[in-house]
Amino acid sequence: MAYLLTLIRWLDRNAERTLILIAYSSMALIIVYAVFERYVFSTQIPWSSSIPIYLFLWVTWIGCAYNVRKRTHLVFNDFRLRMPYGGQFACMWLDAILWVGFGTMVAWFTIEQTQLAYDNFAIVQGTDNVMQWWFYLATPVGWGLLMFRAIQNLVEDIGRYRRREPFLVDIQTIGGD
Repeated sequence: MAYLLTLIRWLDRNAERTLILIAYSSMALIIVYAVFERYVFSTQIPWSSSIPIYLFLWVTWIGCAYNVRKRTHLVFNDFRLRMPYGGQFACMWLDAILWVGFGTMVAWFTIEQTQLAYDNFAIVQGTDNVMQWWFYLATPVGWGLLMFRAIQNLVEDIGRYRRREPFLVDIQTIGGD
């Protein structure tokens, strides 16, 4: 049981960073190899220009979830810092409601598009068997993780509110590990 809790804590701290690192490193390696092959051997892998673009979907949406978790996304802190404690708490609730509401819409419609690519056996350009839906899945997965992180932040904010601790709205305190 302790091993499982350790794994869950590790995933909570590192899931997004690990996925971003894998996708970004893969993009970089493919591009570097493709450029090397193009200039040294005067040839090109057919999928070298399409796979990195699709990997960028994973970097983008998982990165959004990471920024929500670290609270480094775009916020209007100047207003919040001037609000009373209850107003700041109401804004935390508003943040969570908006993230989950918008995320639900995004996930709903992108699952539909991912299913369409799956049903049509759409393959990545330049490949024979790499399916597009593997990459399109990044959007609903990323937004699902983003909604989870928004709720996780709200739970932490509720705890801070009950303990009468200051909220993490000041830009100097945001994102600190």
